[in-house]
Amino acid sequence: MYTPKHFQVGDTGEAHALMRAHPFATLVTHGPSGIVATHLPTVLKVDDGTQFGRIQCHVARPNPQWRDFAPDTDALMIFQGPEAYIRPGWYPSKAEHDKVVPTWNYAVVHAYGRLESVQDPAWLLAHVTELTQQQEAPYAAPWRTTDAPENYLAMMARGIVGLKFAITRLEGKVKMSQNREPRDRAGVVQGLADRATGHDSEIASLVEKLNR
Repeated sequence: MYTPKHFQVGDTGEAHALMRAHPFATLVTHGPSGIVATHLPTVLKVDDGTQFGRIQCHVARPNPQWRDFAPDTDALMIFQGPEAYIRPGWYPSKAEHDKVVPTWNYAVVHAYGRLESVQDPAWLLAHVTELTQQQEAPYAAPWRTTDAPENYLAMMARGIVGLKFAITRLEGKVKMSQNREPRDRAGVVQGLADRATGHDSEIASLVEKLNR
């Protein structure tokens, strides 16, 4: 990923935080059928002493990707954070010289690593239980896998294949107007606040935080 120095995320913990905040990732692999991508929810685990952690996820059994990836070649998981279009008219400097163009502010993490498929029923049940707990945690009355009949869960588990992803390298990029002068960054924050759609509020907060 092309990443100018002022946009680089050098801290592993910061990369992990973005991955946890945006756990719906894109898994990209290369195999006999060429390049394949699947969009899926993930669980990041960093409690095993590894440098970058590992990811657990799953795909539908009919999805050919779990059979097609090359186990001796790195796969890629893309975690897309907040993003927003930045209008050139938000820059006060435009009124002076018009030397401005549109751009996009965004945060993203690329995780590289090796994949391993898992079909063990006990592992799959533990994985979907942990994934459910992760996603239901914010709710006052969280749904639990134990709320469903045991035989129904077993049937559903037979329809998926687990994936373990051992992370070997992390690349993080947070582009939040760091290359603009202070008055233009302030204009971006104000423009985002006025538009207030999509991820505008989150991007505005990040622009302020990263440019103090």
